[in-house]
Amino acid sequence: MKYALVVTAVAVCAMARTSSAQATYKHDLPDSLVRVAKVSEADAAAAAQKRVPKGKIESVALEREKGKLIYSYDIKQAGKSGVEEVNVDANTGKVVANFHESAKTEKKEAAAESKEKAKMESKEKAKPAPKKP
Repeated sequence: MKYALVVTAVAVCAMARTSSAQATYKHDLPDSLVRVAKVSEADAAAAAQKRVPKGKIESVALEREKGKLIYSYDIKQAGKSGVEEVNVDANTGKVVANFHESAKTEKKEAAAESKEKAKMESKEKAKPAPKKP
């Protein structure tokens, strides 16, 4: 009986730590993509963190890239400029890419993503309203 209580207490503490860790970085996880992902964000984060163990996750985005659904993590390492970008396949949980992104490249990528998002929003607004029967 004591053993079961200890195991339960450890599990509860681990869950609490995981929940608080998730809240410390920016999430961009569209519901439409989360529904089709086979790997949870928490499991993908663990895989990314293993790749850069001394880094701190700054943000995650779930996106389609080159036909694959991936979690894309930006992980900051103390004493290094820029971030490590780690991509985890959302269907298998395997790391599919890992590269250093300089601060300049990161800024350029953010600007391009912002421009693309504005373009998509503009297209959505331009669609005619559905006709009422």
